[in-house]
Amino acid sequence: MYIPATNAMNDRDEIVDFMQRFSFATIISTKDSVPTATHLPFVVEVRNDTIVLLSHFARANSHWKYLEGQTVLVIFSEPHAYISTEHYDKPQNVPTWNYVAVHAYGTVQLVEGYEPTVAILEKTIENYEAAYGMQWNGFPEEYKTRMTKGIVAFELTVTDLQAKQKLSQNRTDSEKKRIIESLARSEDSNENCIADYMQNMAGK
Repeated sequence: MYIPATNAMNDRDEIVDFMQRFSFATIISTKDSVPTATHLPFVVEVRNDTIVLLSHFARANSHWKYLEGQTVLVIFSEPHAYISTEHYDKPQNVPTWNYVAVHAYGTVQLVEGYEPTVAILEKTIENYEAAYGMQWNGFPEEYKTRMTKGIVAFELTVTDLQAKQKLSQNRTDSEKKRIIESLARSEDSNENCIADYMQNMAGK
């Protein structure tokens, strides 16, 4: 990912927090020089200083069949906002886009067996809807077994992490203030989120 020095995110805890917050991501790999992408919910864990991503494919999705043995990319990216030139001090400017994104590269290990697969499913449940755990725990093992046969769970060990926050760092304080105020007033939650990230950066 192209990351100018002023836009680089270097705080690992902040990066992991972003990945956990915007954890519905896109996993991308190639086969015969053709890229394939699948959109999946991820559980983001830190184990002994290593970032590990957990998720699962529908077994009918052939993407999982050729992941092992290659470096794959997972893109975490959600909040973004169009930035109009109306916020700038000088009229001779062009509009742009503010956003935050993380690219996680790594290697995949497919998870085999009922119990390891269920373990990943239960971590996913805990992450996204812990209350559903009681319902899941009440299901017969036969039903759970049937459900797990329809998926392929996996772990991805992150080997390279690239993170970017393009948040008008090159603009004047007055320009950034106007941008933040405008985005904060918006009815678009993406724009509100970018305002929050800009405000947090301004407070550091």
